[in-house]
Amino acid sequence: MYRLIFFLGLSCLSFQQLIAQVKESKTPATLKSVLLAQFKTTWDKQEWFVPVAKGIEGITAEQASWKPSDSSHSVGELAYHLLFWNKRLLNEFNGKAKDAFSGNNNETFDAFTEATWNATVQQLKQVMEDWEKAIAAADDAKIQSWYESIANMNTHNAYHTGQILYIRKQAGNWNSEKGVK
Repeated sequence: MYRLIFFLGLSCLSFQQLIAQVKESKTPATLKSVLLAQFKTTWDKQEWFVPVAKGIEGITAEQASWKPSDSSHSVGELAYHLLFWNKRLLNEFNGKAKDAFSGNNNETFDAFTEATWNATVQQLKQVMEDWEKAIAAADDAKIQSWYESIANMNTHNAYHTGQILYIRKQAGNWNSEKGVK
């Protein structure tokens, strides 16, 4: 009899512990939640590294036009390139027609000018807000068929953010308190 009471007591304690753990635990990760978290950390939520939004924050049109002597791209060209590809992919994701494109990737950098800097930044912000909403609203079947493209887009954004920060450091207009020293 004492064994039964002891066993029931342990079972209740284990069950109570289990309930407490379930209440404290987060919802299990899904493909959508992972892609969305990855998207946010590459766009505007700083965690392990500086996201795009932070990388282009507070930079003037003149600063965005500056190029290192090694003839690489400017911050503005990189931001325009990100705008071009993120917008193109979002339109495809949403079933919209793609803008005309010759297939020459160099053209995706060239459309930036100092005069268009503010518009480029605003358009990029809008496209990225639209992407976040699109990922969040997509059903599992769409996420399953698009996960590779979304993951590659996120990686592409992070890659070019690294270039943006490197260029800003070379130009002397990056505040290291925002992240990268």
